[in-house]
Amino acid sequence: MGAILQSLGRTVTAGVVLLIALIALVGSADHMSHAWATVFMRYLHVMSGVMWIGLLWYFNFVQIPSMPKIPDEQKPAIGKVIAPTALFWFRWAALSTVVTGLLVASMSGYLGFALMLDGGFRAIGIGMWLALIMAFNVWFIIWPNQKKALGIVVVEAAEKAAAARLAMLTSRTNTLLSIPMLFCMVAQQNGGL
Repeated sequence: MGAILQSLGRTVTAGVVLLIALIALVGSADHMSHAWATVFMRYLHVMSGVMWIGLLWYFNFVQIPSMPKIPDEQKPAIGKVIAPTALFWFRWAALSTVVTGLLVASMSGYLGFALMLDGGFRAIGIGMWLALIMAFNVWFIIWPNQKKALGIVVVEAAEKAAAARLAMLTSRTNTLLSIPMLFCMVAQQNGGL
């Protein structure tokens, strides 16, 4: 077991194997049904969302508040190693969450109703719009500005500082939006608003 847990790749592979075993153990013979496909897509949506919002909250609750406490000689480890890797998973998890969420809504027949905030799909629709705004922020504001702040794109010191501030403020905006967005997602599954 120790060999499995010492490697992220082996750990994830073991998790997938365990999932397949559980599905085989408790699943029905009709695994290829539309309902099964929808459940699996919702599962992928939740997994992506956990990674996206988990990283968002890591940045805002851990990394940003901790940076002033880190000695200057240790900060390059964050800026050159940890932050770029975390931002890679952050932005692709955001895209995956949006794509799988839209697929779930489409497969379940409520995509148009939700996007138009129609009737019984108002809660999920609000959550979807908030998530779309957040994903836009990730790809078109946070990531381009983080590239400047981290030195991936070379800019003058003043522009680097301004980019870091804008990325942080946009990340904080996403943290703010994540609170009602998550509520809307849960509310819809439990009767809506």
